[in-house]
Amino acid sequence: MFFELREYRTKPGQRENWVRFMEETIIPFQTGKGMVIVGSFVGGEEDDLYIWVRRFASEEDRERLYEAVYDSDTWKNEIAPPIPDMLERDKIVVRRIEATPHSVIQ
Repeated sequence: MFFELREYRTKPGQRENWVRFMEETIIPFQTGKGMVIVGSFVGGEEDDLYIWVRRFASEEDRERLYEAVYDSDTWKNEIAPPIPDMLERDKIVVRRIEATPHSVIQ
């Protein structure tokens, strides 16, 4: 098992819109396809920071879920188009992380 920590920066004044879009559209769509979203966070001191974490059982699981989500017509035609208006896409940072043996997130 591993996690994907995704750090995004929103465009000026867009964080509220982005959080709403994530919580009402992206997260429900992805969880409906089988993704496990562990958490969704905003920066307490940075008004453009948004972080979310997804969990995958294996690399094969990640590949299967990526295909189910990102190759779908819904993603391509409905969900993806408004994203560039809210996010600084060139500032996205994605980290693959693994929980340590005593981590409660296991």
